[in-house]
Amino acid sequence: MQSAWYPIALAEGLERGTSVGTRLFGRELVVWRDAAGSSHVWEDRCPHRGMRLSFGFVRDNHIACLYHGWQYDASARCRYIPAHPDLAVPNSIRVATYASLERLGFVWAYGELDRADPEPLQFAERTVTPVRSLYVEATTAKVLDALASTIDRAVDNAASGTQCSRTASLVSLAISGDEILIAVQPLSEQETALHIVIAGPADVHRGASQKRISAWSEALRRKLETSTSQIRPGATS
Repeated sequence: MQSAWYPIALAEGLERGTSVGTRLFGRELVVWRDAAGSSHVWEDRCPHRGMRLSFGFVRDNHIACLYHGWQYDASARCRYIPAHPDLAVPNSIRVATYASLERLGFVWAYGELDRADPEPLQFAERTVTPVRSLYVEATTAKVLDALASTIDRAVDNAASGTQCSRTASLVSLAISGDEILIAVQPLSEQETALHIVIAGPADVHRGASQKRISAWSEALRRKLETSTSQIRPGATS
């Protein structure tokens, strides 16, 4: 995993007080949103016994492990151990974290643990309408090749191209008159997630546009998983 920004979730799909597990290049991550609305991306492992924190629960601005209830605050430090309620928990007990932020309707994580000063993510913020996340049994390279066959223009921090080689994978396509942004997440060597939004406000794109793009993305998934056929704009089967 490179020192770069990677999309890992749709921001709207992460409600306050919830957590979800995901992967990046095979590494297990937990993404959770606290009561104040801030999102966090950590290693999905409680330091105590290694239980996945994504199996636990969020209370206010803490996430608690399901196994023994150890609670961690937004700084990833353990603040409370139920079996020892009066214990002043040592500051050394903390979860490894990834720098994260939200932009363009996606949650992004920097691919280096405990990096305090990651390079900026330069994409300008825009109003978007979320569509869906799509999980595909195909390599990220194959997904990007398929998207390249429909590409209208590609977005990265410095130059045109199908894939951001340094900072992120974000592709912009024109589909049936809508501009869609597809953030590509490498889950593992053989699995890829696509997080899809429409550029523009929800009062314009909610409903018919979301259904049309969702159908297009299902066709993309089927073709990626069954053949190497190119995906043409507007195809729904």
